[in-house]
Amino acid sequence: MEKLPSADLTGQVAVVTGSSRGVGAAIALELAAAGADVLVHGWNSEEGAKKVVQEVQQLGRKAMFVQADLSETEQHEQFVESAWQWQQGVHIWVNNAGADVLTGAWVEQPFQEKLQRLWKVDVLGTIGLSRLVGERMQQAGEGAEPAVILNMGWDQAEHGMAGDSGEMFAAVKGAIMAFSRSLAQSLAPTVRVNCLAPGWIKTAWGEQASETWQQRAVGEALLERWGTPQDVANVARFLVSPEAAFITGQVVPVNGGFRHGH
Repeated sequence: MEKLPSADLTGQVAVVTGSSRGVGAAIALELAAAGADVLVHGWNSEEGAKKVVQEVQQLGRKAMFVQADLSETEQHEQFVESAWQWQQGVHIWVNNAGADVLTGAWVEQPFQEKLQRLWKVDVLGTIGLSRLVGERMQQAGEGAEPAVILNMGWDQAEHGMAGDSGEMFAAVKGAIMAFSRSLAQSLAPTVRVNCLAPGWIKTAWGEQASETWQQRAVGEALLERWGTPQDVANVARFLVSPEAAFITGQVVPVNGGFRHGH
């Protein structure tokens, strides 16, 4: 099936945090395919990040990798400065980075430890970077096309999900969604701010999830399938493009239509 033409991002500089794999990598490559130069960010997956950099370059765009631990607030300023200096400004900033507490060694950690990790990386990382970037974008953007910040929420944060994971992610992603709506008001009209709220997206956890979770993911979507990182990337590309110039302060679900009461 022939791919629809991408929203044109030629001449734009984009930063995608947490873009060494999964949804972040898909967003980075989608923005590059639409014409943007992309700064790739990761913390502990340098190999994956460098692969994404190569793929962006193969699409004919400039790319750079910056490593930063977003749980360390003192690294935020340095990271933003590096990103800004790369090509003397940033038009698009996607806060995709999030702590993975569902796979690997983190699975065995107690609830409180996981929550602390998520709070530092997802919430304080998103808020800290957004405020630093937003201020710079405002200063640079008087009279220019609005710059864009795009954050990452969760579709079930609004109505809740039982269990440890549900409680953690509802609190963390709900905070990001609420913050994004407020930041949009603070930065208007110079900077647009929106938030994606993905549902069941088949990333590393989904690949190894039990049959029960597989059935639940498919059953809770009206479209009766898992979402893919590319599904999220397609919406991200639209929201950061000039085609979405009149959209700000919104939380946009990417979940195949949530089947309430399933």
